[in-house]
Amino acid sequence: MIKSDTPRPGDIWAALALLSRLPMPEGDTARGAAAAWAYPVAGLMLGGLAGLAGGLAMALGLPSPLTALIALAFLVVITGAMHEDGLADTADGLWGGWGPEQRLEIMRDSRIGAYGVIALILSLGARWAALWLLFEQGWAVAAAALVSAAALSRAAMPALMCALPHAREDGLSRSVGGVQPATAAIAIGVAVLAALLLAGAGGIGAVFWAGLAALGIARLARAKIGGQTGDILGATQQAVETAVLFSLVA
Repeated sequence: MIKSDTPRPGDIWAALALLSRLPMPEGDTARGAAAAWAYPVAGLMLGGLAGLAGGLAMALGLPSPLTALIALAFLVVITGAMHEDGLADTADGLWGGWGPEQRLEIMRDSRIGAYGVIALILSLGARWAALWLLFEQGWAVAAAALVSAAALSRAAMPALMCALPHAREDGLSRSVGGVQPATAAIAIGVAVLAALLLAGAGGIGAVFWAGLAALGIARLARAKIGGQTGDILGATQQAVETAVLFSLVA
């Protein structure tokens, strides 16, 4: 008998439908957290598309700063800026509230505050600078970094969904459900394998810094609000992606 959390090919389309704005087949969206193993697979595809956008910019003769900007902007557009939104809400909530309930209420508010603006500026600026330096090393280097970062950062999301309880009784993360350890392990395995194949020896450092960044956000979320939310997962993706890109520049 096949268990409900056994990976299925349709989970990839479900993951892309959830994590991007690309037109996708419906997939089995009812599987919820059972499809979380496919998040890094979706990341591989999204990072690859961003790498192709950068390659087209390079082919047109654009300099590295503009190539990096186009690749980053393309990635933001195809994901609907959902992770950036989570980062901004997380920054506003965790630093703008005095207690868990107030922090969660601020995170739910669609308005953006000073902490959110600053977080977005720093995140976008940091990734643009890293991609700038990576594209100066060549398209293959930058594309490998984009794909590795996209996969590792999306593998961190099911890991946190497995490790931390839900901080609120509703919201996107709650609707997806809890992730089983085996599902999180598959997601991590897919992303680690991809990073090692694409980035070579640099993939080892990328995996280390990805884990450290995810652990940092997890500890912060547990201390500030007692668990994870969809916004926390978005902030995790952003933090891990930035950490991976930085590690591959060094």
